[in-house]
Amino acid sequence: MLLLLSPAKDLALETPTLKNATRPRMLADSLPIAEKLKKFSASKLAALMDLSPKLGELNRERYERWGPPFTPGNARPAVFVFNGEVYRGLDPRTLDADDLRFAQHHLRILSGLYGVLRPLDLIQDYRLMMGTRLSIGRAKDLYAFWGDRITDLLAEDLKSEGGGPIINLASSEYFKSVNPEKIAVRVVTPVFKDRSPGGYRMLMAYAKYQRGALARHIIRHRILDVEKIKKYDGDGYRFAATDSSADEWVFLRDKRPTTAPQRLRGGRIR
Repeated sequence: MLLLLSPAKDLALETPTLKNATRPRMLADSLPIAEKLKKFSASKLAALMDLSPKLGELNRERYERWGPPFTPGNARPAVFVFNGEVYRGLDPRTLDADDLRFAQHHLRILSGLYGVLRPLDLIQDYRLMMGTRLSIGRAKDLYAFWGDRITDLLAEDLKSEGGGPIINLASSEYFKSVNPEKIAVRVVTPVFKDRSPGGYRMLMAYAKYQRGALARHIIRHRILDVEKIKKYDGDGYRFAATDSSADEWVFLRDKRPTTAPQRLRGGRIR
């Protein structure tokens, strides 16, 4: 089983250091992307990514510094770097060594720059959404650039971990980079909805948090039997069989908390 998450645009200011951090496996593919972005001015990066001038300059500086070799001195474990609602739900800083070991085998983060990341892969700070219209060579955008390379690596990981399914907790923007038909494996997509006037609907901040929280639940309980995911009841959500299909599993909640999800500890930069 593999769990898929999206990265986050916000990055933590501070992260733990680990002795057993690993290196991203697709760095050779990342290089031409980074090399092109290194040539962009702050204003061009801002226009490409729809950023403020300040964030355009921040990301120009990031890409200016970006480059191998990746070491604990210039890079950080991916699972601690991303700082959005998904990662608040995952709360990786409170996972113990055994949890992180399980996550390293079964959790994958899709990335516009790094392709596929394991939780403990060292990354240098960046910003690049998978849907960014950036041409690389003959590829018109990042989806065309990555082609089947992301899918092929996920297939290798599934094989080494004993097979499927894939639990898709990524956004549609990122899951579009995966070709599940080529892997020929079942893909289960959990969906979280809250009661609202007129019926149940997805509220994005809560839904993102629950994607991370469900990933945490699977990691902490070492779940490899996909049917056991239906028992998830975090924060008042319950599996709704009548609202679900074979591979889209809907979890409904009748009463929301009075406060919205909050950002992770450790500050953030964008």
